[in-house]
Amino acid sequence: MDLKIALSGDLPARCSDALAALAPELGMVPAAEGVPVRGHRGAALAVCCDGASVTIEWAQPIQFYRALSLLPRPLAACDIREEPCFETVGMMFDTSRNAVLRPDTLRSFLRKMALMGMNLGMMYTEDTYEVPGQPYFGYQRGRYTYEELHALDDYADMLGIELCPCVQTLGHLNRALHWPAMRRLQDNDEVLLADSEETYSFLRQILTAASAPYRSKRIHIGMDEAHGVGMGAHLRLHGYEKPYDILRRHLKRVLDIVNELGLSPMMWSDMYFRLESPTNGYYDGPMPSQQAVDAVVPGVELVYWDYYHMREAEYDEQLKKHDALHAPTVFAGGIWTWCGPAPDYDKTRTATLAGLSACRKAGVPLVFATAWGDNGAEANLYTALLGMQMFAEFTYHGSFEDEWLAQRMRVCCQADARAFWDLTLFNHMEGMRSGEFRPVNAAKMLLYQDPLVQLFTKDTQGFALSRHYAALAPRYEAYTAEGGAFAPLWQFYAMLADVLAKKCVWHEQASQAVVSHDTALAKQLADGLTETIGAVEALRLAWLSLWNATNKPHGFEVIDGRLGGVAARLDTAQRRMRAFAAGECDTIPELAEPALPYTLLPDGTLDGSYRVGEILSACKIDG
Repeated sequence: MDLKIALSGDLPARCSDALAALAPELGMVPAAEGVPVRGHRGAALAVCCDGASVTIEWAQPIQFYRALSLLPRPLAACDIREEPCFETVGMMFDTSRNAVLRPDTLRSFLRKMALMGMNLGMMYTEDTYEVPGQPYFGYQRGRYTYEELHALDDYADMLGIELCPCVQTLGHLNRALHWPAMRRLQDNDEVLLADSEETYSFLRQILTAASAPYRSKRIHIGMDEAHGVGMGAHLRLHGYEKPYDILRRHLKRVLDIVNELGLSPMMWSDMYFRLESPTNGYYDGPMPSQQAVDAVVPGVELVYWDYYHMREAEYDEQLKKHDALHAPTVFAGGIWTWCGPAPDYDKTRTATLAGLSACRKAGVPLVFATAWGDNGAEANLYTALLGMQMFAEFTYHGSFEDEWLAQRMRVCCQADARAFWDLTLFNHMEGMRSGEFRPVNAAKMLLYQDPLVQLFTKDTQGFALSRHYAALAPRYEAYTAEGGAFAPLWQFYAMLADVLAKKCVWHEQASQAVVSHDTALAKQLADGLTETIGAVEALRLAWLSLWNATNKPHGFEVIDGRLGGVAARLDTAQRRMRAFAAGECDTIPELAEPALPYTLLPDGTLDGSYRVGEILSACKIDG
């Protein structure tokens, strides 16, 4: 039953509208005869209740809505005070890796952010926004209209959340640049051609269009992972130049446009470090040289992104390197949603705690979470909610204990935290040790592993894969049975576990049947694939429904193609194994080949495999 509250005192602007939007999740409604709740503009967040009335102190509007979510239910006496250790805590929404979130989905996330107390939303849009005069920019990618983004900005503002655009102005523009009509702007297939007047005319268009729907003057201009800058068309046109010189010159031109538009920019920092790394890496180089320091252009915040390291001291070291660049630095951590259909919360927990602890100690003013959708956005973004809660609770408490996280997830998301934690079981099982930079992602590897060209047989030898996933399916059926808004999500995972269990029965025994010439086992395995193929098709339809409920329809054609391919290869494997069982052929060459380690490292740890092309075949997928 909703708690009726009578509001008075200092309240955030549009408070009644915000409460109307939050009421279904917060379980509170304004009413004249309700519990008196008096607002007071102060220096921090405080909630004081004597059991009959409530006083809320807030320094930012977002803290007022978090404060409401902290009230005990049923109402009881309390005295709560929270002082955030970061001025700003945000969430970046990746809408550029095939999945473009529906506006209603984003509104749902914004409401949860308000209850968590997160005050910055960042829209990562490489080419998924409309640019007048550029019809190919975001063509058939589900790009947002100006009206959609402007309405989202209004909604966020109502809730006390700043929404800002995040774009790319050098690299990460493959989907825009691959069109023949856009190739004149290429240095290479990912990177814009610096020093071309056409490029800066284009950038003026996209920066104007990207910033127009938002109140915020903050803009993220990207500039990360611009691999090969100056080594493609730029090299042919101008000859060789040091990449630092090209980067500095290009950034100055971009900032000229940004400044004309009255915007406050931030950019990823990695290119200042990669050019002096022995491996082109971000984290393994020395302290920045004078050349790197000189390449930094004043007037732009640097974003240190790190989703990988597990120890606080490693983040301390990277923050010291950033400090040597003499530019303001903020931090982006990661919720590990990009490793396949299921996220990795073991990695997320450890890396987040270490990274945010280092940032707190260093006095970093702004931190935000990323939840990337690399290689097709296979993990539904709602799976990132537990990671968002981690960032929020650390901001207000300096830690995130499991029991408190679970309590906050129930309030802010109406969700069972255990169901989120258990998603890690899709990727890890007892005895499996994972690499640090590419944690093993067994669910993706096993879902797409070919039934005949089994590239991961040696890597997964000795693990009871089918038994593990067979036990996971009923666990997610039980979460589904609990009901609630996330029941379709947990049903999808129950079906994914079922497919993996059935598929792993084949993977564990198919080679054995061929090598030992066990025709009885071969027939049994072949017959079992009929049910497996049906389970894959059921999973595809559940995935489609979940995708359409969360995202615009664009991008699912990739998932359709992948799962259609899985079903087709299972059909081929069934036909081939039946022929073998019937004595129509002496062997199946692919299954008779000795298994070699693929991602298995010499120390016994397993690396993940993050691209479907790495998983499906030893042949080149795209020709």
